Amino acid sequence: MTKRYELDARGLICPMPVIRTQSRIAELSPGDELQVLVTDPGALHDIPAWSRVHGHTVIEAVEEGDERWVVVRVGDGAP
Repeated sequence: MTKRYELDARGLICPMPVIRTQSRIAELSPGDELQVLVTDPGALHDIPAWSRVHGHTVIEAVEEGDERWVVVRVGDGAP
């Protein structure tokens, strides 16, 4: 059963949104989803790039006005 979690990384600048995402995903199980709320526009590219390298799947990366978020499905850690 997929569980969805949220991480508030708003107000943080590179590389902190990726570092916080990495730390939180390490606590989750494969198949879980993590929605990361960000204000740093670079995080919309950095988190997906990190995810691909580490075997996770980006479900969405959205920018709507001042709101930005990335949803990552946790993989098994194999790229």
